[in-house]
Amino acid sequence: MTQTIKKNINKNFKPFIKWVWGKRQLLEKIRQFYPEYLEEHYPRFFNNYFEPFIWWWAVFFDLRNMYWKVFSGYIFDANQELINTYEIIKNNVEWLIKELKKYIYDKDFYLKIRSIDREQGFDKLSPIKKAARFIYLNRTSFNWLWRVNSKWQHNVPFGRYTNPLICDEQNLILSSEALQNTIIKNTDFSDVLNYARKWDFLYFDPPYDPISETANFTSYTWNGFGKEEQQRLADTFKELDKRWCFVMASNHNTKYINQLYKWYQINVVNAKRTINSNASKRWTVEEVVILNY
Repeated sequence: MTQTIKKNINKNFKPFIKWVWGKRQLLEKIRQFYPEYLEEHYPRFFNNYFEPFIWWWAVFFDLRNMYWKVFSGYIFDANQELINTYEIIKNNVEWLIKELKKYIYDKDFYLKIRSIDREQGFDKLSPIKKAARFIYLNRTSFNWLWRVNSKWQHNVPFGRYTNPLICDEQNLILSSEALQNTIIKNTDFSDVLNYARKWDFLYFDPPYDPISETANFTSYTWNGFGKEEQQRLADTFKELDKRWCFVMASNHNTKYINQLYKWYQINVVNAKRTINSNASKRWTVEEVVILNY
């Protein structure tokens, strides 16, 4: 018996968030590692898809494009504002679009919006207004960074772009469609252990292990993601492997990461990186794609 899953790359789902470490440039390389089928008694398509670090969710969208008729997913993240934005896009995208259309690309306006989380009453701001603020700051901050201090206050300077697209209405509507049949949770990555079962596919794309002591630009929550968290992630990877899940993870090609995952297949890929608004100031770094299959 053969199970055939037809690919559908007609929807053109794509991330609504811009991110300097995003995976879109690497998709063609990463696609070759997708566990589309498992040969046991017959070829088998993976079951549910999990992406526990959902900031730069190009892989989620790529799989959603390919298998949108049979796709069911779980997305987790510890960033509360990020998860709120996903929930609003999924359930209230029309109101979000109306709110975003009020925002303008102007430095004074940007600083005013950025400072809202320093004012009393920020916690009482409506989820829709918080989501609009999140997207606006992402689209207009320096190099699309999201960085918060120990008080969870956004502290990235104003970015200098040429007419940035703040409200991408069509893509937000498509994003809302992409998020249907998807469970969204504001939680730690390890919570996948409460949900993942045999033949599920999980992709971990965490804040990376720094390639040097001064290169830690990867944190987007106030408490960071250090060696202890990398170890916990590797332990979670191992537990999922025991459950016969398909598990894939990305990280920098560092000695520490290679040691953590030495029992698994480690594939090296090259990626271009920049933390400068000048696109010509780029360098190539080595990343790893780690597989248990």
